Amino acid sequence: MVYDRYAFPVPPEKQVRLITDTDAKNEADDQFAVVQALLSPKMDNVGLIAAHFGTDRMPDAMEASYRELETVLDKMHFPKEGLLYHGAPHALPDKTTPVVSEGAELIVREAMKEDTRRLFVIFLGPLTDLASAYLMEPRIAGRLTAIWIGGGVYPTGSPEFNLGNDVNAANVVFSSKIELWQVPKNVYEMMPVSLAELQVRVRPCGEIGRYLFDQLVAHSQEDGPRRSDFRTGETWVLGDSPAVGLILYEDRFSYDWMPAPYITQEQAYVHTGLYRPIRVYRSIDSRLILEDMYAKLQLFAAENF
Repeated sequence: MVYDRYAFPVPPEKQVRLITDTDAKNEADDQFAVVQALLSPKMDNVGLIAAHFGTDRMPDAMEASYRELETVLDKMHFPKEGLLYHGAPHALPDKTTPVVSEGAELIVREAMKEDTRRLFVIFLGPLTDLASAYLMEPRIAGRLTAIWIGGGVYPTGSPEFNLGNDVNAANVVFSSKIELWQVPKNVYEMMPVSLAELQVRVRPCGEIGRYLFDQLVAHSQEDGPRRSDFRTGETWVLGDSPAVGLILYEDRFSYDWMPAPYITQEQAYVHTGLYRPIRVYRSIDSRLILEDMYAKLQLFAAENF
């Protein structure tokens, strides 16, 4: 087991179950978060769910994410059996109809399981699978904690990629009783890295380190990133990694506790005050998250311990 490489124990009462729901082929940063979670001894990774990222750019987006997760596990030489699940292939058609999938069924099954360990479900893309699971079995609401990388800047909101891929799902989750920690766009963009930094800290770390770096560089050369004013040519944002980092260290003085808003189709927040409070993060500890990832990759790649 990879966890045998750590010279410290994680007490049983501190261990958690983790499901990661990821649109892994949308960009190039999900893979870093997935690998960090798989290498974290605090986390019993009970499932990886492949998520869609809309169907305009790639009609089989969910299947592409599934294949990408297969590649990541192969590069780590981790078994795929019982770990990989297909999520919804598209967004919710409305706010009452679930998109039933292996992933949504996994969320329900794990949430309803009698296990003293806390269940976290992290979402690195749209909230389709969580909303579907809730519509299928509303009793999950009090039995898991969801962390979502998504949504525009508070208080007004704004168009944001993960939210835009399923506004209906976000409204289902926001109007539910599910414990939700939201990391909006202005906060997940607090994870900048330079490509030179990744070349030095990630690429030398075995087969998976080389893959993480090389696939990010390859993606950065595609037409979309090359045309984006946000992409500089020498930097990237590992925006999905806070979902893992907040399980390691929840930054308990770095969020606001506020009633969840209603979200319009234009992705604006409407503060009705009708929904239960959620955590909305205003900052994260990028140093801790990045250094933890670098250390775990180095330890994973080390031949002699």
